[in-house]
Amino acid sequence: MEDLLALAENVKDRESFLDFVDALAADFAAEERIERSRPSVPYGPGALGWENGSIDSFLDACTAAVRDTLRNDAGESPLGEEASWSQFARFLLWGKHYE
Repeated sequence: MEDLLALAENVKDRESFLDFVDALAADFAAEERIERSRPSVPYGPGALGWENGSIDSFLDACTAAVRDTLRNDAGESPLGEEASWSQFARFLLWGKHYE
């Protein structure tokens, strides 16, 4: 499996962002395959660390991570005010781990 954090941190343009999204999707698909044969405990992350197994919980986690960080860091967004391909990648990566 690819190191998703390293890929997200190395996103510099549209193509590297799309490569990251492909890798994120492959990681999710791999976890689904693993979980079908060896299910993880029900109240923890899956075999590859996925906390959110549906699109709605995934997107909710993406936005919750940003909102919670804004509240905890006195309004300073980890994404900044100007969007970048790298920030979009980090936004999606938070959806994998954030509860």
